[in-house]
Amino acid sequence: MTLAWAGALGAQDAAQDEPLNLPANVSILEHKDPSVRKATAIVNGTVLTDTDVDQRLALVLAANKGEPSAEERKQLRLQVLSNLIDETLEIQEAAANKITIDKSEIQQTFDRVAGQFKQAPGGFIGYLKSKGTSEASMKRQIEGELAWRRLLGREVEPFVNVSDDEVNQVIARLKASKGTAEYHVAEIYLSATPINQAQVLAKANDLVDKIRRGSSFVAYAHEFSEASTKAVGGDLGWVRAEQLPDQIAATMQQMPTNAVSDPIPVNGGFSIIALIDKRAVLTADPRDAQLSLKQMTITLPPGSTRESAEPKLRMFSDALKTLKGCGDAEAVGLKVGAEVVANDQLKVRDLPPQLQQVVLDMQVGEATPPFGSMTEGIRALVLCGRDAPEAVDLPNFEQIQSQMQDERVNLRARRYLRDLRRDAVIEYR
Repeated sequence: MTLAWAGALGAQDAAQDEPLNLPANVSILEHKDPSVRKATAIVNGTVLTDTDVDQRLALVLAANKGEPSAEERKQLRLQVLSNLIDETLEIQEAAANKITIDKSEIQQTFDRVAGQFKQAPGGFIGYLKSKGTSEASMKRQIEGELAWRRLLGREVEPFVNVSDDEVNQVIARLKASKGTAEYHVAEIYLSATPINQAQVLAKANDLVDKIRRGSSFVAYAHEFSEASTKAVGGDLGWVRAEQLPDQIAATMQQMPTNAVSDPIPVNGGFSIIALIDKRAVLTADPRDAQLSLKQMTITLPPGSTRESAEPKLRMFSDALKTLKGCGDAEAVGLKVGAEVVANDQLKVRDLPPQLQQVVLDMQVGEATPPFGSMTEGIRALVLCGRDAPEAVDLPNFEQIQSQMQDERVNLRARRYLRDLRRDAVIEYR
């Protein structure tokens, strides 16, 4: 787990500030023209241009499916500008503390990011240009994240302590909870006040709708989440229900894997939860079994329909019923015109969700029912072997201590950035 509910904790912390003493009935003395939106800014003397915002917006859009409407694009642009302001404040604060990031380190991270986009380092620059963004925009984002991380390592981490007693208490709780459910969760946290609650909820619902239609949860967490986990795409890691607020835990326990929740009211705002996976604490997961498989694939002619493919599907299905173990796969494949490939490196959890339980219920030598599509071909998997998953060990003292320290550092980081925002001189243009 990285930072469990830093957003909610940060909101609780903010609530300890001096009350604003707002009147019960507010009269707006001068109305703001909603058609006037400030697109760029000068942050403590650093100019953020239209090009900066456009190129960073293009990065967000490149990671998501679908074309936003004109109004959605305006909202995204404002959010991108807000993120660029935070990024600028982080870089400025790092520089004030004589922290600079070497260009070679930025380049190494840039090359790793290229892999995340499934691009070779040499072709990544051209890919970014094709999406309307640039190498410079990506590298500035990388610089901001590296500089902030290094600043926290110097100015925050040394002053965060986790006692041996605290670690031992966590170890005792882990031992007591062996076999209970544990969840791999990601979050997008949006802060809200009584004044803007409806507006924030509408924004949260819009994000949920886009994610369910195929947009990237990770990309939206990077851009919109106000928890410190935004740097890791909202990933909270593995958590147990009792570690989370009651309203979050209740929703999470009812969700299927690979699902995204509706916005959940929490202290200080709303959280959107993605349930990535489930497992039992300190218990071997059958889905971690290592598989030896052979895949049989029949390719269909372009433009095939289910009706035209039915004879081949029936022939393939009948042939699979005669299969005599994995060693017979090539001979059966030759009879039905199927290509056969072997793979010994997959775990059950690496398979599509629809196939995982099917494979877990199979005996060695059996084949799955045919699956696939008219465009990708008809396939079947033959189970050649299955190695049981290794036993899960209790995290050691140092691992737990490091995790607890990271949580506290991330909470202080949120406070640190809040203070930088308060002291910033920002001129919108």
